Amino acid sequence: MRFLIVEDEYPAAKRLSQLILKMRPGTEICGTLDSVESTLQWLKDNPAPDLAFFDIQLGDGLSFDIFQHSPFMGPVVFTTAYDQYTLKAFKQDSVDYLLKPIEEEELAAALQKFDRRQQSPNMLSPDVLQSLVNSLSQPQYQSRFIIKIGQQLSYISTEEIQYFYSEDGIVFAQLEGKKRHALDYTLDALEPLLEPASFFRLNRKVIAHIQSVHKVAPFFNGRLLVTLRPAADFEVTISRDRASDFKRWLGA
Repeated sequence: MRFLIVEDEYPAAKRLSQLILKMRPGTEICGTLDSVESTLQWLKDNPAPDLAFFDIQLGDGLSFDIFQHSPFMGPVVFTTAYDQYTLKAFKQDSVDYLLKPIEEEELAAALQKFDRRQQSPNMLSPDVLQSLVNSLSQPQYQSRFIIKIGQQLSYISTEEIQYFYSEDGIVFAQLEGKKRHALDYTLDALEPLLEPASFFRLNRKVIAHIQSVHKVAPFFNGRLLVTLRPAADFEVTISRDRASDFKRWLGA
């Protein structure tokens, strides 16, 4: 069997490859690609794989874009960190999906489904693809973030995060108490991934969840002084230009 992996996060691609080879030692990982463009070129130059794992969001677009420019319509398992993707079509035809970080049991179930489909394979139809694309027409926000603990990958739920802040060029997710985790994001990259009713960009250093805002007090020159919980080790202020938007957000 030849499996193709399309994933733009190296640790996630490496973990998936290791899990596949652990469960199916005879499998050939015939390609590990990280973009729509490189995948299209690979599919043009190589025989179609028996099964493909596609991360939904790649650096240069959605993996669904691949199918609009390639004749490949074979069995696919989509991977995503966004469990808000309530894509019922994933359970139709030869399509499945896995939430990242991928658990061994979930991958085993997807491979078993693939084995069953081999008896009477259905190709990934244009109608199913359109259904998937349509379901992404509404904003989708990230529900979990991958973290590294030692040499292992884990994740934290967005609901656990009180606020994000930048310190010495590193972005941290602050949980309750003193627990925090470094993330491989900038605050600018995080902002569009977060649900606006719950998170607000206080300043260049902090994005706060509504539940973390403990007190707000007037400050110099029309600014606001915000006390977060858990308490931050630095002063958190909101500029006069942002103060009105912040007050509206608090009262939404």
